[in-house]
Amino acid sequence: MKIYKISFSLLLFFAVFAGAQTQDSLVIGDFKNIPPSKLKTDAEGNKYYFDERLQARVYDVNGEKVIEMDELRLINKPRFNNQLDRNYYAFLNKKLVRVYPLFLEALQQYREIEQEMNRLSGNQRRQYVRQRQNLLADQYEAQMRDLTTSEGQVFAKLMNRATGKTVYDIIRELRGGWSAFWWNVKGNIAEVDLKKPYDPYRSREDEFIESLLLSNWNFGYLPTYPGYKDFVVKKN
Repeated sequence: MKIYKISFSLLLFFAVFAGAQTQDSLVIGDFKNIPPSKLKTDAEGNKYYFDERLQARVYDVNGEKVIEMDELRLINKPRFNNQLDRNYYAFLNKKLVRVYPLFLEALQQYREIEQEMNRLSGNQRRQYVRQRQNLLADQYEAQMRDLTTSEGQVFAKLMNRATGKTVYDIIRELRGGWSAFWWNVKGNIAEVDLKKPYDPYRSREDEFIESLLLSNWNFGYLPTYPGYKDFVVKKN
């Protein structure tokens, strides 16, 4: 699996005809409709706004939209051995799109609690943990129950990619080793291994998911999360 990093310096997007221009305006926004509070000024005095979906600066230069992107990570689409591979790739994409909002919610909640715990110490931390751990863990458990087997596996992989911790580790951290053990047993019964790390180089399924993530992010189909670029695919 090969990953390429491409630096872009003011990518120009021109409309070929009126219909395309209208479609382009809908995609990346129109300066006339951007609230003044969203407009910013760069070091050279040029006005722009930051497009969250594209993760890029959008300028208006003589009526043409100009997009500046610091870095775009591209990944080769995995090599498909047969039609079954192609079908499975499409299947995983559907599962990824369905589970992604739940993943973003769980990630945000977990990071908020983790950040708060880091600011506390001693009795304050223990008290905070007691107040919040059951609520967060119950939400994880409810989400896991509602997910199908394949969706649960994708959810577990996304959490590991974002936090560096397996879902088993997160549950153990919040509820203790005994709870984590039983949730791993339940996961194994449903063919979901909560201890298995995310590894796009050694796992064919993870390779597919990484490719789908980068593709969906690059095209703006899925929103990114803070630190999504921190994960580095390394070949051991």
